[in-house]
Amino acid sequence: MIGVSDSAAAGVPEPGSGNVRRRGKASGAPTAEWSFPADPGAVRTARTAVRRVLIDWGLNGAADMAVLLVSELVTNSLRHASGPIGVRMVLLNTDGLLVEVSDPLPDPPQERDAAPDDEGGRGLQLVACSSRRWGTRRGKSGKTVWFELSVAG
Repeated sequence: MIGVSDSAAAGVPEPGSGNVRRRGKASGAPTAEWSFPADPGAVRTARTAVRRVLIDWGLNGAADMAVLLVSELVTNSLRHASGPIGVRMVLLNTDGLLVEVSDPLPDPPQERDAAPDDEGGRGLQLVACSSRRWGTRRGKSGKTVWFELSVAG
């Protein structure tokens, strides 16, 4: 089931538009944001970018899970949407990390039950089981799938 709350409710500003990588602070919180072209290399590039920033932020313990979930969501975007894929991270507080993956397709992703021999269909289940909360929201042009991870030491 898709989560119902959104990052605006958590006091986090909407992602900016444009293709320029930005790193800075929003609402006093460290942020990082990228836009990737819709090509297969975007998954690897997104994983690398997310890992580097989390290590810079001293969040090595959250890096593996964040990279895995970003990889799943960026892959989902590549399979179902065309156009740029946005990835945004916001350190919410001392124990929370918000990660958002946006694409131009307005339809929310659909969870499905994967058979044991299916090659796909488990990404959203992985996000739901591994994050403390997650959801989707529509934007001006497309949608955002987001999740929060605990980063408490």
